Amino acid sequence: MKEKSFTPHHFSFENNIMFNQASSSLIKTKNGAGFTLIEVLTIVGILIVLIALSIPALRFFQKESDLNNSAEEIINTLRIAQNKTLASEGASQWGGYFTTSTSPHQYILFQGSSYQARATSSDEIHKLPETVEIYEINLWGGNEVVFERVTGHASSTSQFGKVTIRLKTDISKAKTVYIENSGQVGLTSPTIPSEASRIKDSRHVHFDYNQSVQEAVTLHLIFPDYPADNYDISFQDYLNIDKTEFDWEGIVLVGPEGNKTEQKLKIHTHSLTIFAAQFCIHRDRRHNDKALNITLDTENLINYTGAGEESKGLSSWVGEPQRQ
Repeated sequence: MKEKSFTPHHFSFENNIMFNQASSSLIKTKNGAGFTLIEVLTIVGILIVLIALSIPALRFFQKESDLNNSAEEIINTLRIAQNKTLASEGASQWGGYFTTSTSPHQYILFQGSSYQARATSSDEIHKLPETVEIYEINLWGGNEVVFERVTGHASSTSQFGKVTIRLKTDISKAKTVYIENSGQVGLTSPTIPSEASRIKDSRHVHFDYNQSVQEAVTLHLIFPDYPADNYDISFQDYLNIDKTEFDWEGIVLVGPEGNKTEQKLKIHTHSLTIFAAQFCIHRDRRHNDKALNITLDTENLINYTGAGEESKGLSSWVGEPQRQ
């Protein structure tokens, strides 16, 4: 029997290309791989929107970080000043000085018993970030704190001072650094010891005024219910020669005609420097029954109701009144 020979089937070149293309198409469809141009553009667009939405939040968190870091750096700087004092570095005291007269605001670690008498060659200047500002300086009537040798206490007879910083773009975000008389520095408000043996009320209040008053002209006693009885005090007449102390005491008749009553007041300073002052007002409600606003030139310092309740003045330089 004659055997039949087997002849293999041959594909043409064109058929081979078509076969490969079809196979590739089948594989891509089967695996689901690859993206269309529209899909890629959609994803990129979504990413751009998400990034744009996150930028304000990132900026806010950066500003809050600036605020928190600035507060910690102030604390660390004051502790360094205290440690340098305790170590008698340079055989001197050390302290910190805060100023709002520069841009940005800054604070300075200095060597000396006061900023004015410091060794300027030892100054270490710390500038706050552009996003942060010093809102309040309440350091016992001045802008500086100096630590005592041996004890490390703050050089003040008051219980504590404080410096408050805040964000420029969100003033509700603030940090206060407290400096206790004992030398303790931190962000926690000190607990004031109870003085049960002494009653504190509005008869005797202190408040800080963080501006120079040495060239002030007039202290106005304004009685809002009886403006005709307003009384002006020449500030310069009651300053001492060195302009480091103010002391006035007097009686003003206030009320309707034929029924005026005496208003007895004493106003003086506990401290007065070229930078600031701490005022003290004695106003016993037994001898004062008329509402009173006290203003220095154009700055409202403190206000009283007829019942004797005190409130902080409108001036941005005034601290909260403290009952004694």
